[in-house]
Amino acid sequence: MLPVRLLMMFLGLLAGYGAGGVLAASTPPDTATVNTVSLMLAGMLSGLLLAPRVEKFIAPRLSALQGWYGRLTPTTVTAATFGLIVALLVSVLLANLLRGLPFYSSAISIAFTVILAAFFITFAVRNEDQFGALAFQQPKRKTGGKILDSNVIIDGRLLELARSGFLEGDLIVPAFILRELQTLSDSADPQKRTRGKRGLNVLEELRGLRPLRIEDWDDPNLPTTDDKLIRLARETHAKLLTNDGNLTKIAKLHDVQVLSIHEAAVALKPQVQAGDNLTITITKGGQQKDQGVGYLEDGTMVVVEDGMKMRGKPARVTVVNNVQTNVGRMIFAKLDKEQPAA
Repeated sequence: MLPVRLLMMFLGLLAGYGAGGVLAASTPPDTATVNTVSLMLAGMLSGLLLAPRVEKFIAPRLSALQGWYGRLTPTTVTAATFGLIVALLVSVLLANLLRGLPFYSSAISIAFTVILAAFFITFAVRNEDQFGALAFQQPKRKTGGKILDSNVIIDGRLLELARSGFLEGDLIVPAFILRELQTLSDSADPQKRTRGKRGLNVLEELRGLRPLRIEDWDDPNLPTTDDKLIRLARETHAKLLTNDGNLTKIAKLHDVQVLSIHEAAVALKPQVQAGDNLTITITKGGQQKDQGVGYLEDGTMVVVEDGMKMRGKPARVTVVNNVQTNVGRMIFAKLDKEQPAA
């Protein structure tokens, strides 16, 4: 941290100047000047060398202080200020009452003030709810709605949901998500550039379908976009609309309500039960000998026992099992004895 290094160099400079002043009393003027300049340079360089160690000591405490400051509310500050005012007024009254006593001194007055301040500030903060009317209320951010992350915007299925009327309430796009999309669209990587431009185009089309609310909020102390999305959702009591599986898990751990388009798509797929008959085209071989693999119209993989002999032809199969995996649904089937005519 540059401020810490500059401060340490300045303190070293002062220490060198002070040491030079002490030595000047016992040395000739010309030598004293040279000694003072040398000691000031030595002190400044020593401060520069010690700065990294001081930074390691200060950094966690500064981070903790920033966290504590960030958690302060206007009501808490108002209560603490009110408690300090009462403590100062009472200490002045006590000082006037005790001034005539023979043992009274300024040290006793300061001690009384500190004790009273600790008592009244603690008492006021514990009962801070009673000071809401006196607090300087911050402008309240509009609550509710659905916050969009970059993945769900780039995905594009959001448009179809909007057209169908399934998305109700406010759609919120945080400003840091817009900046992320802009960074992607300006990237030198062709794939990232394509994703960024697609996301911006989706937002443009979405704005034509329904109003979008740009939330001009950011927290530079949060390291990742996911952390910012979760914090914003918690503060505004909004739902998080995403198709990022990891973000979904972390958000749920923070008690944030998540709407996953991927999970919705999986849930809306037609269920195929054992014993149902399907007609598919075997397109390739499977992992096991003579297995054939085909696909339904929605992309669901169908693994057919002894299906390779029907490769490239429409095959009538009977569903044996239906398995949901991490990559999607898989159907295991066997050839129907009565095949349609080629």
